[in-house]
Amino acid sequence: MGTAKAELLLLASLAPLLTAQTQDIRSLVDRELPALTAVYQDLHAHPELSQHEERTSATLADALRKAGYAVTERVGKYSDGSQAFGVVAILKNGAGPVVLARTELDALPVEEKTGLAYASRVRTTNAAGQEVGVMHACGHDLHMAALLGAARILAGMKDRWSGTLMIIGQPAEETIGGASAVLADGLYTRFPRPDYAIAQHDTPDIEAGKVGVVSGPALASSTSVDVILRGVGGHGARPETAKDPIVMAAEFIMEIQTIVSRQISPLDPAVVTVGSIHGGSKHNIIPDDVTLQLTTRSYSDEVRKKILAAIERTARGVALTAGVPEDRAPIVKVSAGEYVPATYNDPKLAGRLKAVLAAALGESNVTEPRPEMGAEDFGLFGLEGRQIPIFMLRLGAADPRELAESLRTGTPLPSLHSSLFRPQVEPALRTGVLAMTAMALDLMRK
Repeated sequence: MGTAKAELLLLASLAPLLTAQTQDIRSLVDRELPALTAVYQDLHAHPELSQHEERTSATLADALRKAGYAVTERVGKYSDGSQAFGVVAILKNGAGPVVLARTELDALPVEEKTGLAYASRVRTTNAAGQEVGVMHACGHDLHMAALLGAARILAGMKDRWSGTLMIIGQPAEETIGGASAVLADGLYTRFPRPDYAIAQHDTPDIEAGKVGVVSGPALASSTSVDVILRGVGGHGARPETAKDPIVMAAEFIMEIQTIVSRQISPLDPAVVTVGSIHGGSKHNIIPDDVTLQLTTRSYSDEVRKKILAAIERTARGVALTAGVPEDRAPIVKVSAGEYVPATYNDPKLAGRLKAVLAAALGESNVTEPRPEMGAEDFGLFGLEGRQIPIFMLRLGAADPRELAESLRTGTPLPSLHSSLFRPQVEPALRTGVLAMTAMALDLMRK
């Protein structure tokens, strides 16, 4: 039986049950929406950077505790031993599956320029000692408010489901260290191990009121790589006496463009980007070294390993061509802390939840967007080898008229991480609450 046919049959069998549930949920969402909008605006106006989400986590924890959940705060240990601000809230309701529903807590070092009445005016000092603005420019405030709404509704509908709901408020998603920190603190030993893990992420590429379902690879893996090209410094007027790492860096940057175009199959999506380059101090001095920071993206571990091997091989080749002595060979460091695997939506789970979402939101409001090369750490909750089926929903956040005009003119809307990013809170928040509630109800339905 084809996947599409199976989804239609499942939708038909669930339709009467889900239609009645959806009507109930919609009325509950209508009741909750004013309070949730206030929560959203409060979170938006008080953003906190990764690893500093103290107020945010306390706000979410307090709201979940009032909704009847058993809440544990400060869950998570970073690799340096510091404490994380993770939140775990448990609601047990008899025998049945354990469903993990996750939201992120952190914001970005971006100065908000939306002009909203509740815009962030927060400024703080980052890890480098620089004063920066802080903004929820990735929609984590929307995710928190939507999941809180779903948590409240599910707590009031315990006669409709059986099992254990585990709400995760995850810190430090933007620095891709939060999921691993929470897991390292015994998430699946201190608390129930989930049978399913679900989440959602807003996008300006889909209009508010609609959602997107991707089956299989949804987001790419991300690996940070530091490359130090070491030369031999000297006088800018006597280049023949030196080994110039700036020229080597230029050659290296151009050479690694062929990794994706000539060393990886065109059927395997991949990205290699140089995001930072630093070297030299004065016009007439050839420096000793140049440091570059790279990010790589792929959907498979095999492609990831090919890219990393090619980066190191290219760095060594450039140095060899320049005549750099072996004791000054390039240093290539693959970051262990700044790595996440691809986010892989379990196809069976995605097909099941697509039918649920079509019944809850209407088939015309469920789209099938393409996978993206962006990355995030939600996939870690599925554990190595995809032991736990996971699914991340794409939540539309764009004003329909603005999106239509963008598509007509080819001028993109402000993207995630932009100082101008402004989700259309209504109906995005309403849709997010309804979607998360419907998915959790289905996975734990009696």
